[in-house]
Amino acid sequence: MVKHSARLMASFFTRERFGQPQVLAGILLLIFWGQCTWLVDCSLHRGPADLGEMVRIHEGLKQWRGKGIAGAPYASLEEELPGGALLQLSGQPAEGAYDSFHSPLWYLIASAPLLAWPGPTAADTVLYWGWQARLPYVMFGLLLGASLWYVARRLYGNAGGYVALALYCFSPAVLRASTLWATEPEIGAAWGSFGAIFTAIAVAHTLYAPREVVLWNWRRIGLLGLSLALAIGSQFPLIILAPLALGFMLYLAPGRRGAATAIWLASCAMALLLLLASYAFHISTFWQGMKHANFLAITWRAFALPVAYHLLLDHLAANSPALIVGVPVVVVAYLVWPRSRYFGTNAPLLVAVLFLLLAIAMPHHPGLGFVFLAAPFLFVFVAGVCADLLETPQRQVVAACIWGLLAALAIWNFWQLAGLRAT
Repeated sequence: MVKHSARLMASFFTRERFGQPQVLAGILLLIFWGQCTWLVDCSLHRGPADLGEMVRIHEGLKQWRGKGIAGAPYASLEEELPGGALLQLSGQPAEGAYDSFHSPLWYLIASAPLLAWPGPTAADTVLYWGWQARLPYVMFGLLLGASLWYVARRLYGNAGGYVALALYCFSPAVLRASTLWATEPEIGAAWGSFGAIFTAIAVAHTLYAPREVVLWNWRRIGLLGLSLALAIGSQFPLIILAPLALGFMLYLAPGRRGAATAIWLASCAMALLLLLASYAFHISTFWQGMKHANFLAITWRAFALPVAYHLLLDHLAANSPALIVGVPVVVVAYLVWPRSRYFGTNAPLLVAVLFLLLAIAMPHHPGLGFVFLAAPFLFVFVAGVCADLLETPQRQVVAACIWGLLAALAIWNFWQLAGLRAT
């Protein structure tokens, strides 16, 4: 038994599975975790919890304790908020209304860590219970970072993985979303979106293996279903991921479209089951929730408004200042250099552009969140083109520019974080 365990450990800790690339990626993720810890501590010392966070926790705990379904409809907040204050969430008053953009899963995740909290979750005591409330989102941030590095490294090699992960770990928007710093929790939707797209792509690449396709892919079916459920449950408009994932699968496996469709249907069925579970399998409540859901709140005239594009650029800069500098350069290289145009760069660029178009088409909530959801795909796209440029004869100049930009981003990020405690 001991020898068998030793062989298993030896097979796991190989250079392919656990070597220098994994160590460097782990260091970057540790730095990311340290920034999140600092930002959470700063946010908890700012003052009482905001109303939105209190509602998420109140609604989630309500369902965990068997007193109703979170957000379907909202309960009264008179016991938690002095004066019976009402919440304007997603444009609707809280009490008696349905959440048009989030399933109960959104609230259950927010409140799950506080099931073990012995005291009350009052707004003015957030300094004590706030760490637990933010733990799921910090974990989502770490998992999305690890997923992004894994995908970028598989597509573009070590250099691509490092570029993508560095852009991610020093992204102000990612840090804010992972710590709930003046923002709604969108990191779960981002991880679900990223996982849904690249799991669908991974499934399609395995369809030509000479095995029983559906049974052999049960792990990926589960992962795809979980990703879809997390994304759609966190933001109803992300239902567009389902047809998008199917499109990638049919494109990549034209000779196995029947098998691809069967896997997609199985994954969608699992996602539906998980969403139904978030409604505690109350069919009538689930149906009412879907009737009130706003899946695509598109305003077509927004495309004719210059302010919509200015707002988009502002949010891109807030996601990562490096994107404002790096994306135009990388797009020019992508357009003029045929070598950089292949599926590995086309796919993340296509998803990112789609999300940015949706951000313009939905200028209010939840459209603004699509800019953040596009960021991980932009990081992967930028990393892919940079990895190709690093293989040209001008790689030394390219490397100096890339690593200089990333170093400047990291220094600027640390400087901004250090200034928070002073304020």
